[in-house]
Amino acid sequence: MLVRTRVYIDGFNLYYGALRRTPYRWLDPCRLSELLLPGSHIDCVKYFTAHVTARPQSPLKPQRQQAYLRALRTLPNLEIILGAYVNQVWRLPLANTAADERPRYITVRRSQEKGTDVSLGVHLVNDAHLDRFETGVIISNDSDLLEAVRIVRSMGKRVGVLSPCRHPSRSLMREATFLKVIRAGALAESQLPTQLTDAKGPLHKPGSW
Repeated sequence: MLVRTRVYIDGFNLYYGALRRTPYRWLDPCRLSELLLPGSHIDCVKYFTAHVTARPQSPLKPQRQQAYLRALRTLPNLEIILGAYVNQVWRLPLANTAADERPRYITVRRSQEKGTDVSLGVHLVNDAHLDRFETGVIISNDSDLLEAVRIVRSMGKRVGVLSPCRHPSRSLMREATFLKVIRAGALAESQLPTQLTDAKGPLHKPGSW
């Protein structure tokens, strides 16, 4: 009998851990989940992300992301949950200032996604409480999800981790029911078609991807 399973993906963690600077960014997360979780009936894949903003060094980043999100919305059992992406200017002290020197500061621009890990953890716990799965699977290497994993395990559910990083979080390894590292071969086998069609018309894999 197939195991009732749901998958929860931290989109930014997956991208920066396994996809950035690879030819596999046009990823089908549902296909990837099926490949890595044999024996599972996956009724829902939840993809957590936020709308990015353009930067001088990457002005087309938002357009590429929008194309990808459109592609993901063509997958029938995938749900996108959006958080916020915040650009802030910070004035920070230099780390190499000597003890007898006046602190020196530099102004930096920092971009951060907000709420992704919290939303993922809340959905994981809520779905477990509502008995929507026997096994919940996280695609992330974020140790901030540790308490959510513990709570779900305490309900008698299994929690797996598919790590996008070569060196998985040790705390997640200790608490998860099982852990697998996502390999390049699985990513290569889990690519969306180069051209898709949705209600707005045809859409294409970005040329730089």
